[in-house]
Amino acid sequence: MEHAQGIRPPTAGLDPRSSDFADHFGAHLIARGVLDELAVRRAQRAQRQSGERFNVVLMRLGLVADRPMAQVLSEYCGLPLITELDFPEAPANAEEIDPDFLKLNRLLPLGPRNGVFGIAVADPFNTEALEALSFLLGVPIEAVIAADGDIEKGLTRLYSGATAAGTPQAKETPAAATPEAGNDEDVRRLEDLASEAPVIRLVQELIVRAVDTQASDIHIEPREDCVRVRFRIDGILHTIETLAPSVRAAIGSRIKIMAKLNIAERRLPQDGRIKANVRGRDIDLRVSTMPTLWGESIVLRILDRSSIDLDFQKLGFSGRSYGQLSDLLKQPNGIILVTGPTGSGKTTTLYTALSTLNSAERKIFTVEDPIEYQMPGVNQIQVQPKIGLSFAHTLRSILRQDPDIIMVGEIRDLETAQIAIQASLTGHLVLSTVHTNSAAATVTRLLDMGVEKYLLASCLKGVLAQRLVRRLCPACATSAPVSPVVLGMLRTSGVDTSLVPDEAHLRPLMATGCGACRQTGFAGRTTVYELLTTTPAVRDAILAGSSETTIEAAGVAGGMMSMLQNGLVKALLGETTTEEVLRATRFDTCLDSASQPTTSTAP
Repeated sequence: MEHAQGIRPPTAGLDPRSSDFADHFGAHLIARGVLDELAVRRAQRAQRQSGERFNVVLMRLGLVADRPMAQVLSEYCGLPLITELDFPEAPANAEEIDPDFLKLNRLLPLGPRNGVFGIAVADPFNTEALEALSFLLGVPIEAVIAADGDIEKGLTRLYSGATAAGTPQAKETPAAATPEAGNDEDVRRLEDLASEAPVIRLVQELIVRAVDTQASDIHIEPREDCVRVRFRIDGILHTIETLAPSVRAAIGSRIKIMAKLNIAERRLPQDGRIKANVRGRDIDLRVSTMPTLWGESIVLRILDRSSIDLDFQKLGFSGRSYGQLSDLLKQPNGIILVTGPTGSGKTTTLYTALSTLNSAERKIFTVEDPIEYQMPGVNQIQVQPKIGLSFAHTLRSILRQDPDIIMVGEIRDLETAQIAIQASLTGHLVLSTVHTNSAAATVTRLLDMGVEKYLLASCLKGVLAQRLVRRLCPACATSAPVSPVVLGMLRTSGVDTSLVPDEAHLRPLMATGCGACRQTGFAGRTTVYELLTTTPAVRDAILAGSSETTIEAAGVAGGMMSMLQNGLVKALLGETTTEEVLRATRFDTCLDSASQPTTSTAP
């Protein structure tokens, strides 16, 4: 290549479409432990049939995700590896380079430096595109490696006004081809519309963008004049784009076909599931449709197993409370409950607990609705109320399977609660969830269901209440003054002193906003929680049928740190902000104590 520089792989003389290159690169993957020999052979067979570049085949088969592939290519080609944080703030040479060309070839211009023009590439063997760009600019090209997903996000940010070649824009979809809502008899027409390539690409692009931005949900909402698409990122909804109303039926039908739902039924809610492969990662999507005034509202919950880190400390658990939770999980029997609203991370916490307990010496059963993540070595059961396979019915049968540990997705009624208690009393450790606002409220909720006080007091080991708060973006968070009000409140509240740092070790921060965090100032989430253990004082309060306030006071006397206090400690340590903690934990039991720090300078 006359102008392009930087690409000097060990096999510079080999054609990346040849079997020799596939053998050499495959051996490199095996040596690095990225793939085993069987997976490499499978890809080599597919490469011989397709004639594509071997690295492209690996990605399309989903054998290697984009980030591991970028790391391997960086080592293999001897090229620097960068991330989206290294991308420019504005498009480089935007007037000379066609954005469609960049998007089609996955190239992101970095700009001129030291007499050459830097280009981030996902596929360094696409030399034709680099040669064309070098010829266009009239300068040598220096390539660096970046993950395919990072390049796509960078292109979207820098060239959002342009549409990649072959990607449909809503306004270009002919309205005449879309049936109006209510044409229930025209099922074939809907199927034809949903199978058109532009609609397929549009839905796939939305899923890929959501996964790339680490969204938890995709909301597709029909309105009178448009279709609004929103992503829930770190618990907050963001409008991504608005589509023309003419695509309402097409998008809905396409998603229903993928989820194996009835596309002719648009009067009743439907639930389904989609399995997709995005950049080499297996993604599960739970689909919910709901009829509204202007069409069907569709929500896709994204379940990305590869992005879930089943590690208590990485989830935000630390200090004495974490040690107490670890001790509870070592108990041979009893009930441990996790509580909080929808989307507070309860399921992830339970899966992390199961991951900790999962071993060849234990038999573990789960009863879930639905099964969100598949865990090797765990017997997972999906309840099916339509055929009578309810939580209670399944629990009765599980007890005859000689389990050691049982996880119940949710205790919803007295029957399920009674069977769970019976299981714990007969030598099983039972994990489950209950929907309440606080740890103490969980106890009163079970008593209100009709659970006997003496049974609950004897089998309940602990209740973990939690919320998720947004973490400050490490790339742009700036220093904030220490709030003496918050610090003083924590030091006088009797909380775990090991978690309340000296002022010399405080590093409170505040949100600023940058390209890496989409100008929000936050990236990712952490857990704030409170753990109520059944101390003798708490047990006496349960036996006496005491109120929620009395049970909570007994827990605090025994050393329980409230959820609000736990969050404020995290704010003082620079993990989040006081406002974020109050947003996530604000309910009746903490409003009075929280009112003072709300008006102070947030750490």
